[in-house]
Amino acid sequence: MKKKNRSNKTKPALSRTTFALKHTARHGDKPAKSELKYLPWNEVELETLNPLLQRQLIVGHEVMLARVLLKKGCVVPMHSHVNEQLTYILEGALKFLIEGKEIVVRVGQVLTIPPNMPHQAEALEDTVDLDIFHPPRSDWINKTDSYLRK
Repeated sequence: MKKKNRSNKTKPALSRTTFALKHTARHGDKPAKSELKYLPWNEVELETLNPLLQRQLIVGHEVMLARVLLKKGCVVPMHSHVNEQLTYILEGALKFLIEGKEIVVRVGQVLTIPPNMPHQAEALEDTVDLDIFHPPRSDWINKTDSYLRK
């Protein structure tokens, strides 16, 4: 059986990050195989979710790294997910509400959040944090995270 001729129209080049994210979104929660990547943050798409919240995503085979930028007063509403989460604060401070307790995480500190644990966060000042998720968050990759887009 002959293959159909495909148009040779040139498509705009995708950044490495955009390609990796689109590939992941098309093929499920995980890329087909692990691959070596070198991604400077200034080459990773900066997504604006709302006026107080932006993020950048790097998706590996079994893990996802998110650089999250929150303006003072930004509230991430109560939510939970099946993913294990590590939050490391690079700048600023986040106040988490977890199981009725307030936990303030500051520069150089890490919070581990087990899977399926409801949590909320509020930026006490302009904050930059790194969130690590296992497995990668499909709702973030597929942009179905409406709770952040209000």
